[in-house]
Amino acid sequence: MSILRADNITMKFGGLVAVSNFQMMLQEGEIVGLIGPNGAGKTTAFNMITGVYTPTEGQIYFTEGKKDEQGNQSSHEINITQYRPDQITKLGVARTFQNIRLFKELSVLDNVIIANHLRIKSDVISSILRLPNYTKEEKAMVEKSIHLLEEVGLKDLVHEKSSSLPYGKQRRLEIARALATSPKVLLLDEPAAGMNPKESLELMEFVGEIRDRFKLTIFMIEHHMQVVMGICERIFVLDHGVTIAKGTPSEIQNNEKVVEAYLGVD
Repeated sequence: MSILRADNITMKFGGLVAVSNFQMMLQEGEIVGLIGPNGAGKTTAFNMITGVYTPTEGQIYFTEGKKDEQGNQSSHEINITQYRPDQITKLGVARTFQNIRLFKELSVLDNVIIANHLRIKSDVISSILRLPNYTKEEKAMVEKSIHLLEEVGLKDLVHEKSSSLPYGKQRRLEIARALATSPKVLLLDEPAAGMNPKESLELMEFVGEIRDRFKLTIFMIEHHMQVVMGICERIFVLDHGVTIAKGTPSEIQNNEKVVEAYLGVD
């Protein structure tokens, strides 16, 4: 079943067309890659999907699934083109960023707890007065956050300051924080950036594990070709804002337009 769909989305900044008529459909449970040379428009596409930018043209749809009282599953498509980032995250679309955006002075645990507040039901007064309904939710948030940190291999570092973590572990913390919002779709913006070959291979295994464990659909931007080709089932290729290819890893590797975009023409 399709869970996220971009229908000919275009982003213009004045006279510059950053992304033109981008079409994409994600099926539940897939890991899909988005690649292209620097400046191809990849992060701009992510920013449109997650509400940071409103597309100049085109529409974006998210499929929400619900169960009735009898437990029967139904789904309907929601047009999220005009939604704010927090509304899109609440629906179930979370993301990480190319440049790690942690609360660097806070602990590892506190970074994840903060993300849990998106789902909190208590109001501000309850939290200030520390009423029973809030303290119950607070306890649940801490337990959930510790569990997530255990899942990503950071449980022993819960009280460490996030800025003191090695780069690879900061990436894992950022992913744990995204998972705390209970996403159905996870967008990863260059998760292997700055990693050495060993860390990149570990990340590749880790992304596959969290997809299966949390029943996620994953859409990722990545320059590390070994990671993309090793884990993605389908790949989209952008060049100067235009989709020049889409297909399986083997199809992309043998596509002349892709080779030309990365290596140039002799």
